[in-house]
This record gives sequence, C-alpha cells and structure tokens, in this order.
Amino acid sequence: MITDYASQIFSSFGNEQPRHILSLSGGKDSAALAIYLRDRVPDIEYIFHDTDKELPETYDYIGRLEAILGKPIVRTTPTDSFDHWLTVYRGMLPSNHRRWCTKMLKLKPFETYVGDGPVINYVGLRADENRTGYISTKPNILAVYPFQDDGLVRADIISILEDSGLGLPPYMDWGRSRSGCYFCFYQQKIEWVRLLETHPTYFELAMEYEERAVQFGEQFFWCQSESLRQLAMPERVARIKSDWEKSQAKKRANRKSLSLVETLGGLEVEDDSHLRDGCLVCSI
Repeated sequence: MITDYASQIFSSFGNEQPRHILSLSGGKDSAALAIYLRDRVPDIEYIFHDTDKELPETYDYIGRLEAILGKPIVRTTPTDSFDHWLTVYRGMLPSNHRRWCTKMLKLKPFETYVGDGPVINYVGLRADENRTGYISTKPNILAVYPFQDDGLVRADIISILEDSGLGLPPYMDWGRSRSGCYFCFYQQKIEWVRLLETHPTYFELAMEYEERAVQFGEQFFWCQSESLRQLAMPERVARIKSDWEKSQAKKRANRKSLSLVETLGGLEVEDDSHLRDGCLVCSI
C-alpha cells in the first residue's frame, strides 16, 4: 500500500521502514477502517487518544473493537488534561473558531506518539465525503485515505461493521451522531436534548463548564444561541423535538421524490452533511 509517492517522501530516511498507524476516534468510519486494514496491513498500529471526556459508549466500543482486531489498541492520554488547558487558555472554552481541544488533546498526543521516524497515517474518509482529512505539518507523516482510494461509501462502511459483528457505535442508538467529548460544540440541539435525557450527569457537567466561563469575563454557550440551562427547560425541549421531527419528515419526503432517480440507477446516500464542518480527528 506504500505508493511511489510515499517512497519519495521517505527517501531522506534511508533504509528506515515507515510505521503504519491508524488513529481511532470511537466513530464508525475509523473503526471500519481498522477492520478493513486488519489483514491488509499486518503490522499496523492502532491508537486511541483518550481525552478523559468521552462518552461511556465510546470506551465500550473501543474495547469491543480491540477484541475483534485481536491486537491491542494503544491508549494515549495527554500529559495535561482538558481542565489544565482550560486554565492555560484563561477559561476560554473551545469552539468551532478556537479548537484548542483538538490541538492539545488529539493532535499533539498523536505527533508525540509518532515521533520523528517515517509514518503512514491511515485516515477513514469515505469516497462519498467531500472534506479534507488531517494533514500533519511534520515532514515524516504521510496521510493516506484507503476508503477514498478504493471507492468505499457509507453503505460499505456499515456492511464492514455489521459483517464483523461490531455494528455501529452504541451512542447512535440514542441519537448521537458523532464520537468525541460529551460537551462537543458541534452537537446539534437535538443531540444536546438526547444527552440530557440519556446522560443527565454529563449534561449537568457541560452546563457547569458553560456557566463558569462567565467568571473569566466571557459569556459562552455551547449551542451558540442559547445556554444549556435554557435548552433544558421542558417547553424548549419539546420545541426542539418538534422542530427535529418536522425536519426529518421533510427529509423523508425529499427521499420519496428521488424514487425515479433510484429506479433509473441513482444511488441515494444517507445525509450526514451536518458532520462535515465538525472535528474530523474526533468524529470519523
């Protein structure tokens, strides 16, 4: 799987062979890629960057995946925790405009683990996704995209997971669309509602972070337009659920309108476009 381009990139390392590394996020795509490459790249290394703010379902999923792979998944833990970096950043919580959480809790541990030797980093972007993966600034790391190279789309990824017995991540059972920290700012409002209903303790902790931010001179909302305390009000929860149901009904109606295209050979891909602006390192 090492291309001529990879050989050129690593020519300065002489005879040193590159390591093969796949970072797992706890999401469906990276899990499927791990299974896909298990027999294709025998010496591949699997790593999981634990932020200590993950959902319990994510830890369960990683554990079951490890059993299927038959090889240890290395857990890397940042030297300094989220709360440490929150203090360093003077109480400024991360957002889509200041993603220090990704940099300090995911990317830095990855580059530390990799070191300075040649590395091929396998990324789980699919052929039906139009976004860019993590590209390290370190010259010793080459990112490759097997699913895109082999033309695998969402349906293929689900088949890989089902055929292996792993299935989809369990947090998807209650409506969470992504892996990552329980307070991820990329969550949709309906996902915050579901977090409230499924893991009220984590919702409360996220709300505490939000409300403490004011002490540092900043009014910050995870949801941008409203506080979690406002979102948790019964009438607001009911409204969010109602709006979500209406949006889903509209999507279903749009799918029906595609029936002629499907008959003529078109392929409908389930819409996960709301993930495209999210943190790739955390969610794939």
